Order: sequence, then structure tokens, then C-alpha cells
Amino acid sequence: MILVNKETKVIVQGATGKMGASHTKRMLDYGTKIVAGVTPGKGGETIHGVPVYDTVAEAVRATGADCSVSFVPPYLALDGGCEAIEAGVGLVCVITEGIPPNDTAKLVAEAKRKGTKLIGPNCPGIISPGNSLIGILPGNIFKPGNIGMISRSGTLTYEIALALTENGQGQSTCVGIGGDPVKGMGNLELLTMFNEDPGTELIVLIGEIGGTAEEEAAAFIKKNIRKPVVAYIAGQTAPPGKRMGHAGAVIEGGKGTAESKMKAFKEVGIEVAVTPIEVVELVNKAAKQLVRK
Repeated sequence: MILVNKETKVIVQGATGKMGASHTKRMLDYGTKIVAGVTPGKGGETIHGVPVYDTVAEAVRATGADCSVSFVPPYLALDGGCEAIEAGVGLVCVITEGIPPNDTAKLVAEAKRKGTKLIGPNCPGIISPGNSLIGILPGNIFKPGNIGMISRSGTLTYEIALALTENGQGQSTCVGIGGDPVKGMGNLELLTMFNEDPGTELIVLIGEIGGTAEEEAAAFIKKNIRKPVVAYIAGQTAPPGKRMGHAGAVIEGGKGTAESKMKAFKEVGIEVAVTPIEVVELVNKAAKQLVRK
């Protein structure tokens, strides 16, 4: 597994809000080690038995937390993220959607400057099944195993993870990186982490139309990744020339289309599923080849 495990100590920023409170309970029920909530002006209160602090710095000093998950409103997300980074939190996961791209760019730059791992924004979070759930992922559909997952799409993460689980194929860690064009950790960093993780034997990469992240990932995999990779690209039936609604679905100069991404993967020997359920078939095929080796 990568990024999170049973020992990860988590702060929930915005824990007393409607979304924060609801998902704090869900994470606690899963077994995640939630050690503190943070809401300015609510210090001294508790949420589901978890102490609430006014600042991240106070929470870190009191608990030794090393991860923060943020449910704060979009207009406060930059300040909240920078506060967590400044407090020395090593992993920051921003669930919030609708953050202005300029704010996200500033947050990404600050995370890089401080060496903080940033996941999101506009993402479902991270789960190492059976160990820790960070964010809004439905924990019951995941199963411990050896498949690492990286996904731009929250709903496709759920659909494909459930299909794998029902087929008996468990996951080591699943990371929803979000579909915004500006974001924290992306395919290349996570592919490297999974490649070095002894608990991951196979990687599933779920992409979408728009941008060139998948084309870049294909070239990177060819040069750097020794483990088998199975891919799926959402948006294969998108009408040519029609503007799509997702924030990252920008297609320019012939790049960013489903065809361009699928071609890039196939050219480096990566099998690409035509439908989400076909990912299971390709994973089974890759797993059998691993056994033969």
C-alpha cells in the first residue's frame, strides 16, 4: 500500500460542517485513525468523540497528526490547505470542489515548495482497503489485495473497484486524483510509488478525455514502470467537437481525445479496456501472466 495505512493519524478540516461531520463518522466507522477535527472558533468541542481545535497547528501539536483531509468551502480551501502545509502535515487531501484554478495553482506550488504530498482538489480521496479511508470513498466496495488504482474519475473508481472486488481481485491502495486541470499528485508520481510498493503487483489507471496526462503516463510507463498496467479511458463515446462538462475535459490540437490516449497506451504495450467491466478481464489476464512468470 502507499500513502496511508492503519497508523496514519488524520485531521479533518471542516469537521463540524455537514459534509465534514458525516464523513468523519464514516471514516471512523471504517477504522481510520481520526485524531482531530479543525474548525476555527469551535476549539474545545468534539465531533463523534473526536476533539476539535481552532487551528491545524494546535491539532498537530496535540496529536502528532501526519495527514489532513479537507472539507472546507471553496473560498477557504487555499488558506486551509496552506495552513495544513505550514503545520508540517505530510499528506493533504482536498475533497472540496469548485476551488478557483488560481487558488489551486498557489496551493500546488506551496505543497511542492514544502515537499508536502497533495491529493486533489475535487477528488474522492484515498483508501488502503482494510487499513485506512481518507475522504468520501464507499469503503464497503473495496477489498484488500495487490492492485493499485489511480483514477481521475470518482464514480469510475467506485464502479471498477466494485467489479474487481466482486471478481475476487483486491486492491492495495486506490487514489482518486480528481479531474481538475490543476491538481496535486498525478499519474507519474503515483505510478512511481506503486512501482516501488512491494504490496502492489499490478496497476489500474483510469483516465478521461481532456489534457495530455494519459499520453505522458504512457511514455513514462514504457521507460520506468516494470509492473503490468491496465488502462481505461472514460469519454470514448464523446461527440467530436462537443464541449463536455468536466473541468479537465479540454481537447486541443488532436491531443486529449479518447482515441489519442488509447493509442498512446497501446503503442507501449498497455492493454486498454473498452468498457469498465472489461478492466476485470484484462486484470485477470495480466494476473495469470504474473503467475506464469
